[in-house]
Amino acid sequence: MKEIDKVLLIVNPISGGINKRNINQKIESEVSKLNAKLEVYQTTGENDQKKIKNLVASETFDRILIAGGDGTIKLVAEALLPHKTPIAIIPAGSANGLALNLGIPNDLQEQLNIAFGNTVTKMDVLEINGELCLHMGDLGINAELIKNYQKSRIRGKMGYLLQSIPTLLYSKYPFEFEIQMEDKSFTKEGILLAFANAKKYGTGANVNPKGKIDDGVFELLLFKNFNMLEILKTLRNETEVNSEFVEIIPLKEARVYCKNPVSFQIDGEYIGEEEEIYVRISPEKLSIMT
Repeated sequence: MKEIDKVLLIVNPISGGINKRNINQKIESEVSKLNAKLEVYQTTGENDQKKIKNLVASETFDRILIAGGDGTIKLVAEALLPHKTPIAIIPAGSANGLALNLGIPNDLQEQLNIAFGNTVTKMDVLEINGELCLHMGDLGINAELIKNYQKSRIRGKMGYLLQSIPTLLYSKYPFEFEIQMEDKSFTKEGILLAFANAKKYGTGANVNPKGKIDDGVFELLLFKNFNMLEILKTLRNETEVNSEFVEIIPLKEARVYCKNPVSFQIDGEYIGEEEEIYVRISPEKLSIMT
């Protein structure tokens, strides 16, 4: 890999409720050791994607570091594609699902060793109804849980736990999904239909044990019923899933029709209720340090 001369650091100053001063100072120190130049862009919530796109188009960077959560990474990826500049994740959000799936460690120095290392993965990304999806999107009960969680004041895993009970009580599952693939279509009921580009949700639940982020396909996961034993298995990261509980289909594209509008989320962000979903593997890949 070519020598690193210029680094762009994109920081979300409010993500995860974390003060980024220590992160910024540590990155400045590491970039200085490389005798490279550092440019810092802080997101403001106003035209960030356009500003980042213009910045990357006007200057040549050898590495782009992102200090934020999944939402910040998604923002940068949308601005960056189809540029091939490698990005590196410094997990600093309330949801760090992509970092979890990539095995990014919690230690900042180890994160920087990866960021300025030589291992690049050409990662698949999904396009779902025109939105970029990095690791997981779904229709059904999990999206309802995320909707309720985002309305609550309690964050973290405890917040999800507290919202899971009312979600289960008031959800109108099972949902009916008509799934159209290249060679066939079928209609099935389930509590959750997921589009998985990786193994895990941001909570750590291992719902797609054989998933890979760079194999050119995604997995459609149909969770057929509410089975507490199988849910506990996914939370324990067991490597096998019961086919009676979840059906897994590898695909490159699919179209889904819902009998009634169903809650929908992408990478931990609630989108709204949808009746039709079109999902495919994007022709563009994201160069990411691993």
